[in-house]
Amino acid sequence: MALLRPPVLLLALVASEVHCLPWFINVSESQGPGTILKSFPFNCTLHMPILELIHVKPPTTFFNPPSLTRWHGIYMGMVTLSSSARLDALAVNHYELQLRFTCGNYVMEGLLFVDVQRDPGYSSCAGRFASPAGEIIQVRETVTPGTQLYTLLLPGVELQRAQISIISAQDPPYFPGPFSINGQGWLLAPSQGLKGQGQKVFQLQILVTFGQNRSCHGTLKVKVLPAPSSQISFLQQAPNITIREDLAPGSEVVQVRARGFDVRYEILSPVPCPLFSIGRADGLVRTAAPLESALARGAGVAVTRLRVKAYERLRPRASVELDLTVNVRSVNRWPPRCLPAMLVTEIRETTLVGTVLNTFTCTDPDSSGSTLDYELRFYSPPGLASLCLRDRALEVNATLDCDAPGACFQHAASILVLNGDQPLTEVPVLVMVTPVNEFSPACVPHTFRIREDAGPYTLLGSVVGMDKDYPHNSIEYFISGGPSTFSVDRLSGEIHLLGSLDYELQKSYRLTVLVTDHSQDQDPTQRRSGSCTITIEVEDVNDHSPECQPPFQELTIYTPLGRSVEVTKVSCWVPQEPQRLTFSYSIVGGTSQSRFSLQGAILVYNDIMLGPPWPEQSHSYELLIRVADSGPSIPHLSTTATIIVHVVPWNASTASTRIHRVTVPSMMTPLLVTDTEVFWQPEPWFVVVLTVTSALFLLALGWLFSRLFQGLAQMLQTPNKPAHELLLNSIQGTEESIEGFIEAPRMEMPQAPSSVMSLHFDGRAQDPRTGRDYLFNTLTGARRWL
Repeated sequence: MALLRPPVLLLALVASEVHCLPWFINVSESQGPGTILKSFPFNCTLHMPILELIHVKPPTTFFNPPSLTRWHGIYMGMVTLSSSARLDALAVNHYELQLRFTCGNYVMEGLLFVDVQRDPGYSSCAGRFASPAGEIIQVRETVTPGTQLYTLLLPGVELQRAQISIISAQDPPYFPGPFSINGQGWLLAPSQGLKGQGQKVFQLQILVTFGQNRSCHGTLKVKVLPAPSSQISFLQQAPNITIREDLAPGSEVVQVRARGFDVRYEILSPVPCPLFSIGRADGLVRTAAPLESALARGAGVAVTRLRVKAYERLRPRASVELDLTVNVRSVNRWPPRCLPAMLVTEIRETTLVGTVLNTFTCTDPDSSGSTLDYELRFYSPPGLASLCLRDRALEVNATLDCDAPGACFQHAASILVLNGDQPLTEVPVLVMVTPVNEFSPACVPHTFRIREDAGPYTLLGSVVGMDKDYPHNSIEYFISGGPSTFSVDRLSGEIHLLGSLDYELQKSYRLTVLVTDHSQDQDPTQRRSGSCTITIEVEDVNDHSPECQPPFQELTIYTPLGRSVEVTKVSCWVPQEPQRLTFSYSIVGGTSQSRFSLQGAILVYNDIMLGPPWPEQSHSYELLIRVADSGPSIPHLSTTATIIVHVVPWNASTASTRIHRVTVPSMMTPLLVTDTEVFWQPEPWFVVVLTVTSALFLLALGWLFSRLFQGLAQMLQTPNKPAHELLLNSIQGTEESIEGFIEAPRMEMPQAPSSVMSLHFDGRAQDPRTGRDYLFNTLTGARRWL
């Protein structure tokens, strides 16, 4: 148990510092190089700690790498300003430093925020310009008059609108003319030029004024170099040479040649030059030390600028200079190491363009400061530009889309990390694009028609759902509310009939069909829905036969000779479908000698006898008339009406009797008598209500009679004659009124010959008292019981 205490204590001590992050400090812009910005303690007892400065935002070289010193068992970390630090609150007033502390396997990162504060009394002049020796520049005496010779770089000169002027004397004859400097810090050559001023040094005192009571000054020395001798010159321009770091000392780098007499060569800068040497007589530049070790020690070895001077041995002042640039290229023995070594990630298809998927950090074991090149290479699908690599960051380059077949796929690629030549490092990359349910499905409203006699499970049609997301057919169908007469298949969208239809009860149905997508998002719960209205129209089908009123007729007509007579009009309808009014009529029986025809629903008798001999006897015809519904719907249902027609010839004759002679007009209007039997067929519910009511009434009446039975027994046993007679008289009076009602129309009819009328009964009726049927003559009133 005691062995576990030190690690626990270490973790507690290190963890205690985490709560101190981030740090915020304020620093004045007047602070110079070496200023300690922040010091903080760290505890790390079992390992050698490392404190690193990861990056600075915005990028700058004003901050030194943090240092760690051990003091009484505690490590003190310090962040200081570097030698190039020139703080200026007007230029940048805020810096962010990312620090990383490593203690064994424990890594902690934190931010240090540095706010630069304005210092009103701070002078911005710094560097060699503000030093006692001053800044030294060299120019040729052949420089063009008014040419820019130098730029004074001071922090905030432009932002603070500083005024710059030369305060030292520039009197002739030493000065050929005055130098000038503008507000941007540009030092301009005299307007007279510097011709003939070779080997002279002009010292200028420059004053920089910042607003009120703030100024600084510095010294600038201009050294004028004589024009090169026309007898000596280099044969080539300033070359740019690249060599490998593994060259052995003494290896040849480049040879420079100059035109002149007995030319000698020497390196003017850098002095001393530990890495390169030049042959005084042949101008051959060679390596003077191992470049690999020097390159590992400092970053200034990668690019070396050599200034080589060529001069004549007998006239040393006749010289010319040449600048050489030597680039030392590192030799890769080990491939770069990258973090992460492999990238497998998953992104949604709605990821925005420019989204960073990962940033790769690679280092070269051969040279920690070497520059690495990164190249993105696709494998599947090849040549796709959906991803791109920008400054070590893998980003989304184009809009991702999974709504087309084969569009949502895996991006297999690799990042090639190069450092010049081989070897190289390949970082495998696998980016999987996942679909997103972006759009709601939709369906098109549609109208289906179905016959009302269609049976269950009849297919009406299909609802077609559409979805812009892929796959486009991953849709389920549901009916929202509505009647249970119809159903929709969940997967296919087919609409089926479940119950029976009746056109007379409901002619159309409106169904709201919901379409819901599925399997179009990585999250199965992310579903979208849409809807459309489906209209179902029921087509009328003849399911009831027409009925004729009355179904049976017996008629007597008197026909003039050679003329057609309308007998009757057949009246038919469909009680269940009162809107159906179109019927077809045809005689299917009893049309003897084609004497009857139909003109629509009217039965017409046609007398085809145009000359004698004319028939003198009456004839009876029993006609069967078929009545069928007509129209586009099928089947056509029909019924048959029976009509018995008694045809009595109407001849022009004279009838005589014992009293007087009656002349019958030759042209008589035929008499049409229709015997209609009317019956009443009540509804079933009315019959039930009437039966129950009658039963209750009889029970109540029986109860009443039972209570009054004793008191009324004698009265009921003795017949009441006057009442009986009154009843008979009322019945007789009723019969007479009925007969008078029947006889009234008869008086208005023209009189037919008595001999003819007595031979035929043209009416049929039923006695209301006895219930027996009888035939009667409408003119004479004669009856014949049946």
